[in-house]
Amino acid sequence: MKVVIDRSMILPKLFYFFQYGAWASLGPYLVIYYQNLGLVGSQIGVLASIPPLMTLIGSPIWGGLADATRKTRALLGVAITLTMGMVLVMSFTRSFWLLIPVVILYAFNNAPIIPLVDSTVMDMLGERRTQYGRQRLWGAIGWGVAAPIAGALIERYGLRWAFYAFLVQMFIVLLVTLRLPISPGGLGKRFWAGVRQLLHDKRWGVFLGVVFISGIGGSSIHNFLFLHLDGLGASETLMGIFLTVATLSELPVFFFSDRMLNRWGARNLIAFSLFVFVLRAMAYAFIKSPWLSLPVQLLHGLTFSIMWAAGSMYARQIAPAGMGATAQSLFISTNFGLGAMAGALICGALYQAIGSAGMYFWMGCAILAAAVAFVLLVRNQQEAGK
Repeated sequence: MKVVIDRSMILPKLFYFFQYGAWASLGPYLVIYYQNLGLVGSQIGVLASIPPLMTLIGSPIWGGLADATRKTRALLGVAITLTMGMVLVMSFTRSFWLLIPVVILYAFNNAPIIPLVDSTVMDMLGERRTQYGRQRLWGAIGWGVAAPIAGALIERYGLRWAFYAFLVQMFIVLLVTLRLPISPGGLGKRFWAGVRQLLHDKRWGVFLGVVFISGIGGSSIHNFLFLHLDGLGASETLMGIFLTVATLSELPVFFFSDRMLNRWGARNLIAFSLFVFVLRAMAYAFIKSPWLSLPVQLLHGLTFSIMWAAGSMYARQIAPAGMGATAQSLFISTNFGLGAMAGALICGALYQAIGSAGMYFWMGCAILAAAVAFVLLVRNQQEAGK
């Protein structure tokens, strides 16, 4: 069987591979870096809360600017360069009060990179946009490859190598980005007309509401799963296996996401992702053995990856012409910005009040209500002729 390689899509694959490899090399170790500086838990919490806030603020600003000015390539170059600069400064910063503005600038400039490139990749794919997942899966591969390499380097040579690994890979990302065939789309002077059209589309309110709830659910996994597993007696080695299984579960979902999108459509897959999350949350709530929780991690691909692929597609489908970057930025900022922030606060309060099992039970109930509401609202919109 002859394997046909689409050379026109090699650059996006390289981008996602090294971009997520860079994040895998630095992101998980930042809290350890903060701890080694002598910061207390509340200070670490403040620094950890900045990236989702800046995603919420920065991503729509950069996305709107790209659509309004048609200078996506230049803006991407600036964002990546400033991100690298702030990470370099961060590696030499020792004071909590100095770290605050550095982390703010890092997160603000980092926020638009993925949505701007996602929009570009959608343009490159054209009528083949359902194949977006086959490009994005290389991010999961990059994460899976870089994480153990970075871990070995850090264990052998120290935490500073987390910063080095990030900067080297981001420099490759910059070179790749400057070669991407970014179309001169956008609305130019008609940008604000596009914004008004987007805001008056009721589908956006329903979609972003569901994405917000999904972000809260994702935050419960990202921030509290290891605490839940620790309470069940899981070892650090088992926790690492949980991460590996979750990453592996993304690959087939992203690879076959085009077939799923073509067969069932983006809206149905979004609803499916929510219902699967309900199953995942309830499993965490009732399973008492950490080893029995391990197979549940296989559902990660059906919750995270499907929501990402279907959400990106749906955002593009309902976006006004020329508003692709803004649409992707709204999707990303609502999920990983507003939703992640709210999730950290809500799940933290639930965890303290009723424990991790109770938190996952009520989180499952909330996601179930959101899934049912989404299905009913979409059905009503379809009947109304939307």
